[in-house]
Amino acid sequence: MRYLIFFMGLFLFSSCWPTRVAFQDISFPEEWKVFSVKTFENNATNTPLSYSATLTENVKDAIQNNTSLNLSGSPEDSTQLEIEGVINNYSITPVALQDGDQAAKNRLSVSATFTIYIKEPEEDQMVVNSNRFVDYDSNTDLGIVESTLLEEVNTQIVQDIINQLFSNW
Repeated sequence: MRYLIFFMGLFLFSSCWPTRVAFQDISFPEEWKVFSVKTFENNATNTPLSYSATLTENVKDAIQNNTSLNLSGSPEDSTQLEIEGVINNYSITPVALQDGDQAAKNRLSVSATFTIYIKEPEEDQMVVNSNRFVDYDSNTDLGIVESTLLEEVNTQIVQDIINQLFSNW
C-alpha cells in the first residue's frame, strides 16, 4: 500500500512538473546580430565624472547578457542597432520632511533620454525617456552611499531601455 501511494504521488508530481522553463519575452527580428552603444553625453550638473561611462557600460553589459546580440568591435562593423544617450538631470532633493523642515530622506534622481536607431529589418528610430530615483536616509553621507545608489538607479534605467527595445520593436 505504501508503494502504491508513493508511485501515485510520484506520477502526480512528475506529470505537473514543468519540463522546461524559459524566459522568451525578449524577442527581436532575426536580422539583429550586432549593436553599438556610443558613450552617453552628460549634460547634467554635479554628476560624478565617471557616471556617463559607467551607465554606458551597464547598458552594453545588459544587452550582451540578456540577448544573443554581439557588441560591435569597431566602427566599421555593420550594426543593426545603435544606441545614443544624454544624461539630462542629476539631482538630490529632500523628501519626507519632519518637524522644523528637516528632511528624513533625500532623493537622488537621474533622468536620461536615449535614442535607438534601428537599421534592419526596416529603418526606425525610438526614443526612450527614463526618469528614475532612489531615496536614502538624510543622515547618511552621500559620498559614502552614492556609488551604491547609482548602481540601483542604473539598474532601473537599463531595464527601461531593454523593456522598450525588446517589447516595442
